[in-house]
Amino acid sequence: MPEEIRTVLITGGTDGLGHATAIFLAEQGYRVFAVGRNAEKRAALDALARERKLSLETIEMDVCDDGSVDRAIAEIERRAGAVDALVNGAGIAVMATMEEISQRDLHLQLETNFFGAVRVTQRVLPQMRKRRLGRIINVSSVSGIRAYPLFGPYSSSKFALEAISDAWRLELRPFGIHVIVLQPGFIPSGMEKASVSLSSAYTHGAMASPYAGLYKNFLALWKKKSTGKTKYQPVDFARVVLRALRDSPPKARYPVTRSAYLMRAARRLLTDRMFDRQAIRALGIDRLRPGTPLDPGETKAALEELARRERS
Repeated sequence: MPEEIRTVLITGGTDGLGHATAIFLAEQGYRVFAVGRNAEKRAALDALARERKLSLETIEMDVCDDGSVDRAIAEIERRAGAVDALVNGAGIAVMATMEEISQRDLHLQLETNFFGAVRVTQRVLPQMRKRRLGRIINVSSVSGIRAYPLFGPYSSSKFALEAISDAWRLELRPFGIHVIVLQPGFIPSGMEKASVSLSSAYTHGAMASPYAGLYKNFLALWKKKSTGKTKYQPVDFARVVLRALRDSPPKARYPVTRSAYLMRAARRLLTDRMFDRQAIRALGIDRLRPGTPLDPGETKAALEELARRERS
């Protein structure tokens, strides 16, 4: 562990990938502050930290609120001094077509995943610049490399995060601050269930949508992926975060899963037309042209399965 990197702030640190990362980094000797909105989850993580005698504390923070961010970071600075490394992991996913998503939900998507990361980063940067020390780790996604149907809202937030990471990486270089992007593929983390809830207004109303068949085919693929076997677990993501903290110098981007490596390679080698053909085949898009009859019973069954999973 580089001596200078001691205190790590993780947004979205009380659930999913952030939760696993907070525990893992604390086990490696870092002083970790995991922030989140849910009081029950914070209390559970605090209890686990006390039980394991980890240098891990939680603090309330809503990344969408200026005052909440200021209060949380001021408290961290009071307890531990300046933040040495920030992991921007807070995020949500709203799955909907770009025609149908409401302005409110699109704003929420971008406010959480993009503006939230900007807000927290801007708050910690002055101390990092003053000390000529710091690492900013922005959690992107394979969806920040290529956007697919129904992923438009989510991908837009990740594409934006990738863009500002490139700009910040060069802007902050003279100050000794490294900006790093992590690109995980699918890792079961609990985010899927939250996404189902956030997207329910669109998926539950899909029968009346002109995109009903697209929703149905997407839900079938999502079910297959989320219930299938995967060798990746949240701790695998945490290990890559540790590499990003320790590498000297760190890479600009770290893919986390095999699908992320493949997507990065494919993006360099394949044309847009090739990517489109792959998505068209996977989602049966050419069979969903206007005038093509849909099977309402099959679509209804897929939506009912989604609702059942949401309840469970």
